[in-house]
Amino acid sequence: MTIRVVVVDGHALTRFGLKALASPDSGLKVVDEAPTAAAAPAIIAAAAPDVVTTAVGLPDGNGLRLARDLRDRYPALGIVVLTSHGEDDVLFRALETGASAFVGKTAPVDEILCAIRHASVAASSFTATGLANAMARRQSAQLILSPREREVLNLLGAGESIPKIARILFVSPSTAKTYVARLYEKLGVSNRTQAIMAALRAGLIHSDAATA
Repeated sequence: MTIRVVVVDGHALTRFGLKALASPDSGLKVVDEAPTAAAAPAIIAAAAPDVVTTAVGLPDGNGLRLARDLRDRYPALGIVVLTSHGEDDVLFRALETGASAFVGKTAPVDEILCAIRHASVAASSFTATGLANAMARRQSAQLILSPREREVLNLLGAGESIPKIARILFVSPSTAKTYVARLYEKLGVSNRTQAIMAALRAGLIHSDAATA
């Protein structure tokens, strides 16, 4: 059975490259493409694909937000997130959207094809090269947090703002921001919500202590 694919990407070269991968031998067929997040929903609805590939960065929006919207609308749709950057933060955000697979644009052809094939048969099962290593890095965060960083994490989990954290720790707001930024970097996240989710997964804080 041929896997029907819609490609969502702002770069014509990437769309062309994915179309070039599709062939009778690969078992894939690109049935349509969308250059923007705004154009994607109507194109996907009309094409009724088995799998949608979307770039993280789109000219008019965020591919991860599109992935979340598609998952809510089409529970059985395979969704492959393609990225030019392999940071742990982006990988875990893709996982949280309900994507089926996460793969780098520079990955070997076989890896990209495998991600699409996986998405076509296991839409609700997430796969990504390096996922185990990313999880291990996140789990190890507990071992590398300084006492001050753990204190900041607990305050973030309690819902305290950065100005309030600064007052509690008797430091300047800029110093408090530095502590928070360093904590985010170690956890591989980019905002408070992601930090709390990562900390919950790693056992750094407990759900009854996280209010934000």
